[in-house]
Amino acid sequence: MVISSIANTLALNSKDINSNSTTSSGDGSFEMALKNAVKEVNQTQVEGYKAMEGLATGDIKNIQEAVQKIEEAELSLKLALEVKNKALNAYKEVMRMQI
Repeated sequence: MVISSIANTLALNSKDINSNSTTSSGDGSFEMALKNAVKEVNQTQVEGYKAMEGLATGDIKNIQEAVQKIEEAELSLKLALEVKNKALNAYKEVMRMQI
């Protein structure tokens, strides 16, 4: 995932909060950031599978590049799962709060 795009999204959200305006489907919304992150993870997974297929068929000449793509796909999926777990735990914690 590209960190600069996340930072830009956060900057857009802070401007919206400071101006007290709410948008239902703005470009800087959490929904769009989440969709973009999932698309990036999916794209790295597809590239990783293509690299594995290339290794199996012998089409790839540079083994190091293929292994790098496979590792990147694995790490991006692990990161996405950890973010999901943290978000779920935070949601459960908020739901346990007494009002």
